[in-house]
Amino acid sequence: MTSAGRVDLKFLLGIGISLFFLVLLFRKIDFEQLAAAFKILDYRYLAAAVLITLCSYSCRAVRWHFLVLPLKRARPRNLLAATIICYMGNNLLPARLGEFLRAIVLAEKEQLEVSAVFATLVVDRLFDGFSVLLILVVTFFTVQLPPGMEKVQQGLVTGGYVTLALYVAVIAFLVVLKRATARTIHLLSLLLRPFPKIVSDTIIPILGSFISGIRLPAKPGELTALLASSLLIWATAAWPIDLVLKAFHIQLPFTAALFILVFLVFAVMVPASPGYVGTYHAACMYGLMAFAIPKEQALSVALVVHAVGFFPVILFGFFFLWREKISFAALTSASGDKE
Repeated sequence: MTSAGRVDLKFLLGIGISLFFLVLLFRKIDFEQLAAAFKILDYRYLAAAVLITLCSYSCRAVRWHFLVLPLKRARPRNLLAATIICYMGNNLLPARLGEFLRAIVLAEKEQLEVSAVFATLVVDRLFDGFSVLLILVVTFFTVQLPPGMEKVQQGLVTGGYVTLALYVAVIAFLVVLKRATARTIHLLSLLLRPFPKIVSDTIIPILGSFISGIRLPAKPGELTALLASSLLIWATAAWPIDLVLKAFHIQLPFTAALFILVFLVFAVMVPASPGYVGTYHAACMYGLMAFAIPKEQALSVALVVHAVGFFPVILFGFFFLWREKISFAALTSASGDKE
């Protein structure tokens, strides 16, 4: 099956999963109560939530600056444009192709190898992974769920251990690959021998170029900036959720926003249609219902939380495409070839 065929299969699977969750969400919903929940909405909080969401993307561009620094001192304008276009792409395209857009845009603007830039994004995601684990730990020890929800807390802990094991394995592989590149690549080539030669001829050169991009800044100040920007990214990711809750006059501690954020992080890992329709809403709604929020009100919050993170970044993404004179069709075609 061709690469395009695989993408189509993933796309259809994602659509099916999204439809399943949408049916699950709206089944047995009282639409009059859903509409009533929107009537009390305080839009002042929504404006602040949108602004802080955009600040979160800016913080991501700042962190990425330090990850790309060992390759080149990239211009902030290019870093921000590539970051916004990435998240626009993740909202509009299947299989998180926005990540490829991000690497392609910056590589073209800064005359870098796409594989080396993409390697910085792997490190970027590792930082995100451990940030989520920290949030998970903080949430577990601080959030107060109503009686009878102990299994949910235990589920979060279990998910944290599984995620921790995965990230430790990835980091171990990257460390070994970085410190013993030749030996690791040679071992990998032996493991690939049973496969057609074209597989090895494709993977090995890409891996060699890829590992050259796995670099971290050497200066303590730059490493500190990496950690500080990671904290800002996730603080500004949870804050809009807290503001949306306030917009619906729901009074919960900030740890509730962190709790819902963890649900949302795991939700976007589930294959779904572009924009994580269905899975994202279900994660937010059921996370809120853990605090005894009525289903209709929880669903209304989920719809708004999703909209805050969905529509503004799409608008700004197309603005950056226009400003930088980049063809979205050409980008998506190139990202499909890279997948």
